[in-house]
Amino acid sequence: MAHSKSGVLTAALMAAAMLNVSAAAQDAPARDPNFGRGERVSGQSFATRSPVIAPHGAAATAHPLATQTAIDIMRSGGTAIDAAIAANAMLGLVEPTANGIGGDIFVIVWDPRTQRLYGYNGSGRSPRGLSLATLRNVARRQGNPGHVPSFGAASVSVPGTVDGWFALHERFGRKPMAEILAPAIRYAREGAPIPQTIAMYWANSVRRYETEFAAGRLEEVENARRTYFCQQDCEEYRQMPDGHGLFRNPDLANTLELIAQGGRDAYYRGPIARTIDSYMRRIGGWLRYDDFARHQGEWVDPICAPYRDVEVCELPPNSQGVVALQTLRILDGFNLRQMGFLSADSLHTQIEATRLAFADRAQFYGDPAFTHFDVRRLLTDEYTNQHRALIHNDSTMPPPPHAEMRIDGDTTYFAVADSEGMMVSIIQSNYRGMGSGLVPDGLGFMLQDRGELFSLSPGPNQYRPGRRPFQTIIPAFALRNGQPWLAFGLMGGDMQPQGHVQIIVNLVDYDLDLQAAGDAARYRFYGGVEPTGDEPDGNGFVAMENGIPPAVRAELERRGHRIRPADGSFGGYQAIMRHPNGVYEAATEMRKDGAAGGY
Repeated sequence: MAHSKSGVLTAALMAAAMLNVSAAAQDAPARDPNFGRGERVSGQSFATRSPVIAPHGAAATAHPLATQTAIDIMRSGGTAIDAAIAANAMLGLVEPTANGIGGDIFVIVWDPRTQRLYGYNGSGRSPRGLSLATLRNVARRQGNPGHVPSFGAASVSVPGTVDGWFALHERFGRKPMAEILAPAIRYAREGAPIPQTIAMYWANSVRRYETEFAAGRLEEVENARRTYFCQQDCEEYRQMPDGHGLFRNPDLANTLELIAQGGRDAYYRGPIARTIDSYMRRIGGWLRYDDFARHQGEWVDPICAPYRDVEVCELPPNSQGVVALQTLRILDGFNLRQMGFLSADSLHTQIEATRLAFADRAQFYGDPAFTHFDVRRLLTDEYTNQHRALIHNDSTMPPPPHAEMRIDGDTTYFAVADSEGMMVSIIQSNYRGMGSGLVPDGLGFMLQDRGELFSLSPGPNQYRPGRRPFQTIIPAFALRNGQPWLAFGLMGGDMQPQGHVQIIVNLVDYDLDLQAAGDAARYRFYGGVEPTGDEPDGNGFVAMENGIPPAVRAELERRGHRIRPADGSFGGYQAIMRHPNGVYEAATEMRKDGAAGGY
């Protein structure tokens, strides 16, 4: 068969693009600082691969199929927002352990046309028919009177993701939504691959939901069984994934088709909202059609703060992004480069700054519509200098006031950038596990349990009807000389702001490349709680990955830190960097199943 020169060139370019897709490896073996030396002939010895280089567009997500989908959308003329929505829909199918259209979304967009950043808060509110008194009674009946239930109807707030898709698409999209959602719909019907790590989290969720249902803390589980984890007496296509099979979700395909055809209203004012209302009434839940009909996300201005020669940007509360900015502002007064990469001095300083920022998170962060607190006050020179003076190189500080309990969560973060210079930093989540455990009749997705993050005690995040809960999920962005430099993020509960700080420090202070900055060994501070379940004493502890040398751990313990072994909860990183010549660099997380790709 004859081929034209243009056809041969196109095939060659496609082949090159496929070679430029870098799939994430699984956790590397326990290693000392010299592990792998000599195994890589370039870059850092601990790096798992080189960054992806892409002249036209790039994507980095937690699943190779989602990355491929984003690139396909851009290659066919879509914007980075079109590609991000397509990738998010795909991730909701292949990574339901972290996200889906039953959850919330936060986004930062660099728009090359207007030369500015836009932020979007796509978080939903609590049911207006659920009172604080009723919620306390539910918590008491479930045996944990001081805590909002982790699963079940009391943990569900209105999902904001689909509303966010359409708000972003209206401003920055180009392709019709039906074309954007088509890949996810097709794979939902035909079957999509579920890789190892996602399959492991999936199995963990199965066990947890069955336990919660047996204990009477989950109102209904049969829909989740049929959709996600039926293990016997089921059709083959609904068997729980095992890391090398295909997963089909025809109910989700039908729901996405309704959204593609009916738009936002199909979800919030049409058949999807009505189905959720009927389901909640059937199981004794509180979310209603009116809660959906009244939902609206909002455009917000990112908050930016200087660090060395870059400007790091996060979204304001009800998210926790300013924690990262506070930490970096404190660190800006210390010479981390001189202290040395992964040295005791550097890690001690970073951990102490993190402790101070987390103490403020507990005291001030909540839905700004109710708190009326301007978090920019926490970033002033005067306030930062006061915090910085509390850090001493030879020992840990006393426990800061308002030290917090551990906050977990399962999230997906991804970044997309297109040939016109648009860059998207986006994070989407169902919160803990796969979500609340509740799958509305025939819809093929699980509702989030984000309401668990409300407090039952007085404070900035105390539960109220119609209020947005505190949010862990945070996209990040960084500018250099006023121009877009880095779309990045790191998923995983309160690891997220700590991860943002560690990535920026690795890039700016230690000159690591984009991939090595994420592959480097991480620490995670847990505020005021022991892994054994002991009562908190305010000091907390620090989990550390194996790449941090034993001598450094010993020195940190001598200074007063309580060091714990790696616990596998160090987040999932994706990033895209733009160079002054317009070329993109992309990286993905070695600890997850993702991929970075470009063309």
